[in-house]
Amino acid sequence: MSDPAEPGEDRGEPLVPVDRWPGGAPDGGDASSPAADPAGDAPGSDVSGRLGDDHGAGPTSGEEPDPEGPPAFYFDFRDPESYLAAERVIRALPVATPWVPIDASRLPGPHAWDGFRCGDDASAARERIARTAAERGLQPVRWPAEVPFDSTRALRAAWYAKGLGRVVSFSLPAFRQAFAGGHDLSSEAFVLIAASASEMHPRAILQALERAPIAAALAAATDRAIERGVRTTPAVWTGDRVFHGDAGIDEAAAHLATR
Repeated sequence: MSDPAEPGEDRGEPLVPVDRWPGGAPDGGDASSPAADPAGDAPGSDVSGRLGDDHGAGPTSGEEPDPEGPPAFYFDFRDPESYLAAERVIRALPVATPWVPIDASRLPGPHAWDGFRCGDDASAARERIARTAAERGLQPVRWPAEVPFDSTRALRAAWYAKGLGRVVSFSLPAFRQAFAGGHDLSSEAFVLIAASASEMHPRAILQALERAPIAAALAAATDRAIERGVRTTPAVWTGDRVFHGDAGIDEAAAHLATR
């Protein structure tokens, strides 16, 4: 395997297309002039990001969906059930739905993966996830050393990707690194590998992980999710109701189809 600290090194993307960030650049810079990568912009690089990617699907009515819904798909990389939901939510929901990364450790819970009564309960939960993944034709589940792991780095990278319109193309590879590759996303190296799959420069990601506005965006989105009634991840907020868990994806789809 190539050095995990260098994925996508020669792609030469711009560091931050700051016009995709409401209120200006993540580093407080001039929102009218995107920061350039020292390697130079690649010919034809998409500075404005991909709106359809950011929302999980193209707008269905010709209008741009709000970046946090409704509806909205809330997730955290630390949660195996979020992985199952992320792999199918685009196909399952009947309308364009923004993906919103949030810090599930701050949610009121209950948090199924933060503690089990005994080893048998933990094994049964893991077997259920692995069985569901197999039934859906996903890659065999490989478990990180710790579940849940500290997902802070991955969540901040996802918020940076959301500013580029690439939250889906970052988040799916990140989930697969965790639960098909068995890699703990508290490791910077594996966050960078996932970022390379969505054509984001590793130096941009490393800078983004330290930017206060990105950390603040994650915290604010988590606050709004709590205000909307989100207790755990994954969850779909439809504006009038919240549907929790992987099974909640089907319930949300049925509810949205009647509106």
